[in-house]
Amino acid sequence: MRARSIPSVDLDVYQRAARIVLTHHLVTPTFPDRSALPAVRRWATELREDLLATFGYRLEVTENTARLFTVADRLDAGSGTTTATDRPFDRRRYAYLALSIAALGRGAGQITLSELAEHVAAEATRVDGVDLDTGRATDRDAFVDAITWLNSRGAITLADGDTGAWATDPGVGEALFDIDREVVAALFRPPRALQHLESVRDLLTAAGAPQSDTAEVRRRVRRALVQRPVVYAEDLDDDEALQLALPRTTADVELLTGLVCERRAEGVALVDTSGRLSDVRFPGTGTVAQVALLLAGEICDRVLDSDAPAPDRLARPVDLHETLVAAVDAALPRAGVFTALTVATSEAEAGVDDGAGEREPATHPVLDHSWLAATIGRLVDIYGRTFAAQWQADPAGLAAAAVDMLERLDLVARVPAGILALPAVARYRGVTVSVRERDPEIDLFPEASPRSAPPAPVPTPTDTNPTEIR
Repeated sequence: MRARSIPSVDLDVYQRAARIVLTHHLVTPTFPDRSALPAVRRWATELREDLLATFGYRLEVTENTARLFTVADRLDAGSGTTTATDRPFDRRRYAYLALSIAALGRGAGQITLSELAEHVAAEATRVDGVDLDTGRATDRDAFVDAITWLNSRGAITLADGDTGAWATDPGVGEALFDIDREVVAALFRPPRALQHLESVRDLLTAAGAPQSDTAEVRRRVRRALVQRPVVYAEDLDDDEALQLALPRTTADVELLTGLVCERRAEGVALVDTSGRLSDVRFPGTGTVAQVALLLAGEICDRVLDSDAPAPDRLARPVDLHETLVAAVDAALPRAGVFTALTVATSEAEAGVDDGAGEREPATHPVLDHSWLAATIGRLVDIYGRTFAAQWQADPAGLAAAAVDMLERLDLVARVPAGILALPAVARYRGVTVSVRERDPEIDLFPEASPRSAPPAPVPTPTDTNPTEIR
């Protein structure tokens, strides 16, 4: 690795550049910030070699962009982009985004929002199930979300006007954008022509990579370390589990990223104390994150409680990868596929199992729905006055949101009977809570002014510093 030859005084800067491209994949003069692209360009040669050797990723650096072409080994239902308010993109927003990129790739160097909407609306009529009617507020809002995503990454730059005014009333509001064609061209570069594919599986490494090659197995495990919150040995086959156990596999990832691999008998997690590689900070601020941490502590207490009956144990649900593949394939527009040029996925590849083969499946404690509801209800009773108002009256919704966060971090898994406590949740055992009261203020009208509620609780795990798990 080129990282081994970098002087120690510069290693931290190099690792920061590596974290930038691993986190954002596309770096432009303004995204994620103005200092990112110069940092990546400085180490372009070293990063290009190390990312290829470590993960099999290809890095292209130009004057105005740095584009990391990653490798996907499996589909992940939790991946995807979000709006400016952290709402996941739906099918309509993804469709508008794809059609907008196509429209921006041709034409002049500037375009108005209404003109772009007309191009997208015209192209949408050629796709079954997609349309853009600027007379509908919901369509305008979804279209503006896609445009805002492009604007934030520098593909387009607002030169005049206001997108919000157009979304409110397209007859009155308008916006003018400058187009950066180099960024637009870097946004969407699939490894294969989509018209030549019969299955989304052909975009994955299972379609062509030598799966049994030791170097490829090692790269696959390293990719899992930076793509998943936790890499559990039970989710790997024998060859992958062996590579995960080797210190060399994780040592190269640590050297390149500057992060720490936390190793346990059940697996490995890449822990980010800097908060610059993870998309979810945990522990974090906000009612949902705080309740999720409190719930993690309660789960640990229940599993370790020697005075209570031991919880039942169940195996994790079957990997949803094949289900996701089938769902995506069912939505492919078959009319646009050039059948003569398609490369059919072999039956052997279609049957690839991401699990552990013939090994006995591991089991985990299961906590039923009644325990979960009672626990959330107790937390609301104790700390409810510090929660956001929307959650105080919706404990069921709060429980679902907290479990969603824990499941996204691979700390728990949903099953029909309730939730499974996965091994990584144990790092948050012994959670303590301190509720900070506001400093008293002079009240000129004590009878007329209601007492303000204290801020939210600040739960912190007693056995570790606040961290992020990638």
